[in-house]
Amino acid sequence: MTQTPVNSNSIETKKFTFDKSFQEKIVQAMILDRIWASQFSEVLEVEYFQYAYLKLIVGKYLNYYKTYKEFPTAELLGQIIAKNLKETGADSIIRDQIKEFFMSRIRTDKDLTDLPYVKEQSLQFCKRSAIHKALIRCVELANSEKLEDQEKIFAEVKKAASAGNENTVGLDLFEEISARYSETYRRTIGTGIKELDQREILNGGLGAGELGVVVAASGVGKSHILVHLGCQAILQGKNVVYYTLELNERMTGIRFDSHLMGINSSDCYKYQDIITKFYKDNADKLGKLRIKYYPTGGATVSTLRSHLDKLAAQGFRPDLVIVDYAGIMRSTERYELLRLELKKISEELRGFAGELDIPVWTALQSNKEGANAEVVDMTNLAEAFAQAHIADFILGIARPTKIKSTGYCTIHIAKNRAGRDGISLNSHLDTARSKLRVLTSEELSERDNNISSREEESSLETIRRISARSYTKDYVQ
Repeated sequence: MTQTPVNSNSIETKKFTFDKSFQEKIVQAMILDRIWASQFSEVLEVEYFQYAYLKLIVGKYLNYYKTYKEFPTAELLGQIIAKNLKETGADSIIRDQIKEFFMSRIRTDKDLTDLPYVKEQSLQFCKRSAIHKALIRCVELANSEKLEDQEKIFAEVKKAASAGNENTVGLDLFEEISARYSETYRRTIGTGIKELDQREILNGGLGAGELGVVVAASGVGKSHILVHLGCQAILQGKNVVYYTLELNERMTGIRFDSHLMGINSSDCYKYQDIITKFYKDNADKLGKLRIKYYPTGGATVSTLRSHLDKLAAQGFRPDLVIVDYAGIMRSTERYELLRLELKKISEELRGFAGELDIPVWTALQSNKEGANAEVVDMTNLAEAFAQAHIADFILGIARPTKIKSTGYCTIHIAKNRAGRDGISLNSHLDTARSKLRVLTSEELSERDNNISSREEESSLETIRRISARSYTKDYVQ
């Protein structure tokens, strides 16, 4: 008996059975989690969505990915869609729906607690649909008299079964040139120091999924530098979570006030009304900050992950995580040797950054030789040199005792996967305001004169003390 061939093109494309709110959350999850989106895109068809404005958003999102092999940021996606709406003259209803979607789902990050469930259900729906379509194609191939068509049946089933699992087969050197040179692929957050953020060094800042490490001796100012990095992210409109394992939450908060307001931390208490007004007036421009304290040795990466889950329940999603600092965390596995413990902590933090798909900054202690070194590099990492292998960017801070009170220091790019390294920059760390900056040529000249004067005064004072001791000794004798 002859079977009637089934034409897959005549089969109506399935639609999501989820309601409007659920479908919006699917798009929200794609935009907020690009790692999951790359997996989901293998089984998703734009026509699954029932609403024109969601089809438009997802269509532009996926088209950008097909071109550049990366997903655009929410800001860039908004610009792309706005340009398309202007060019096509879309009706006001779709314009209003898209605007409302971005305001309610993206900018305020509402309802994030539902997203894991949304991801699971939508991925299962799309994978079932992919298998259903593959089976229809297999029926067509089975009805064909061509041997090569019958041989394609197994390939069709295998392809459908694996779709949505492994999200990439690797980068094609010859075909994906634009993807390699896209300016947005790293999604960087700048340090606020133009000498570090320039293209040749960090190319915009620390990138998503990367681990940046500040290395310095005890008391040099690692925490001040981490506060500086956090403040600069906030000024860029980025949300920051700052974990402190030494200083308490309130004192850390004062340091952030000090940097952002340009007021010495010891004087901030005098200007509480001005600080309050500053945050109120700039609420739409500044990112948000959460500071969480854990006792020294009391936090692991699992602890941080649990805390971020609680923040997600409140609608808060960080763009940057800062851990002050890795050397006094615990690893999720216990090691008797400190060097193995520190190595594991760094590995977990690097994995944590990749999992969150955001930059993570932390700090590590240098060895005793780094306390008075002119330059702190990877050889000055205390206990575990292996930590240097894990980090993407390492910034050494040298602040010898003889000039420590002046604030002058040397920052050294000890390691850099994004650009040049081995570069030292004469800088100034203002610990009163937690601000780090590179010295200008004029300031460098002034610094050299000040240091020479201090050394000369110190030498004269030493001679006076020696003379005084000698005179006293002779008098007593």
